[in-house]
Amino acid sequence: MCGIFGVYSFSGEDVVKRIYYGLYALQHRGQEGAGIAVSNGDSIYSYKGLGLVSEVFNKKIINSLKGQVGIGHVRYSTTGGTFLENCQPFIVNSSLGNLAVAHNGDILNSHILRKELEKQGHIFTSSTDSEVIAHLLVKELLRTGDIIQSIEEVSKKIVGAYSLVILYNNSLIAVRDPHGFKPLCIGRDERDNYYISSESCGLDVINGELIRDVCPGEVIMINRDGIETYRIGEDPKGSTCMFEYVYFARPDSIIDGISVYNVRRKLGEILAKEEPCEGDIVSPVPDSGITSAIGYSEELGIPYYEALIKNKYVGRTFILPSQEERDLAVRLKLNPVKPIIKDKKVILIDDSIVRGTTSKRIVNMVRKAGAREVHLRVGSPRIISPCYYGIDMPTKEELIASSKSLEEIRRYLNVDSLGYLSVQGLIKGIGREDLCLACVTGKYPTDVSCKFCCK
Repeated sequence: MCGIFGVYSFSGEDVVKRIYYGLYALQHRGQEGAGIAVSNGDSIYSYKGLGLVSEVFNKKIINSLKGQVGIGHVRYSTTGGTFLENCQPFIVNSSLGNLAVAHNGDILNSHILRKELEKQGHIFTSSTDSEVIAHLLVKELLRTGDIIQSIEEVSKKIVGAYSLVILYNNSLIAVRDPHGFKPLCIGRDERDNYYISSESCGLDVINGELIRDVCPGEVIMINRDGIETYRIGEDPKGSTCMFEYVYFARPDSIIDGISVYNVRRKLGEILAKEEPCEGDIVSPVPDSGITSAIGYSEELGIPYYEALIKNKYVGRTFILPSQEERDLAVRLKLNPVKPIIKDKKVILIDDSIVRGTTSKRIVNMVRKAGAREVHLRVGSPRIISPCYYGIDMPTKEELIASSKSLEEIRRYLNVDSLGYLSVQGLIKGIGREDLCLACVTGKYPTDVSCKFCCK
């Protein structure tokens, strides 16, 4: 997951506040840590910490970061735990200049590359794969003397998903891997500031205009000489993560020219055609099920109600040891509207089911609120395989749909009926076929064997 953001100011103004607001708009992509690095052309100044953007940065810190070009990051951990050392951007100094890197994605062979670099004398301060990218870039930079050539050489070594923003001396560089797993876009504003953002919603908050998405396998370099684009790697079939459209991205974002909101609404309509249900009300599991529930409701003509209200001030950070505490966590996040639910046939719409434990608690909550029947419809196919490209997804054994039949899942969740969106319906709803569907098909777009090599 993770969110990355970069700014280059041709007008020469300080960019740190714009990075701060951009990261704020991307907060949904990571809540574990945040960081900003800026350059004035001579030095890189940075600050990072654990927690939300508003918790990490205050006015004093913001005012201390002076520079006309900079990058930022909000962290969601997959490789490496939640420690300050793993927060980004990572900064590495060399005789050819200073370099900072912020990364969204997951590198499958990072453990192999890390061992090789350690044998060569490289010292790591974190346990994350993103620092491996930073060290590889500096190593190649010292060998080639050219940052673009260095990026191309590093791309030949790493396997996996990576969208990057790089701060090199006085240049802002954006990189999207040849498969285009993770989203990345470029924008500008009327003050001649250029932006790189994981999602277009990051541009909207600072009144920027979306120019276009960064293409898979494209490098964009912005500096005082202007904007230049380069190609890296071969041109494989694109494999953008389908979960960006289903769950990760904000619904007001546009990814690769496609509105996320329109996709989710369309997925709900297709789900209604594939898995219709008789009920009194349609209700989303907030927030990610809202837009699909609207589409489902409209297609079948069943009234839409918010039968579950989300507490906006509870994050995604609950790691609670006992069953009682986990149930309490669900009740803190969601609370049923009993007058709406009582004696009704309720159709719940959720974006996905992973382990099934949370879904089961929600269903039981709705039943306890007085629902006569509870039917569950899911706006994505059954998740049968883990993701190795940047989603902190359980092992195959923990995925409920990998080992249970539809009827067994229905009984476990305690619902009267259960229906998933088909893979074909998912592709139709998104409106593109160049997607990574590994978690719902088990077919990975890259070799994943290096993920299981001896560490």
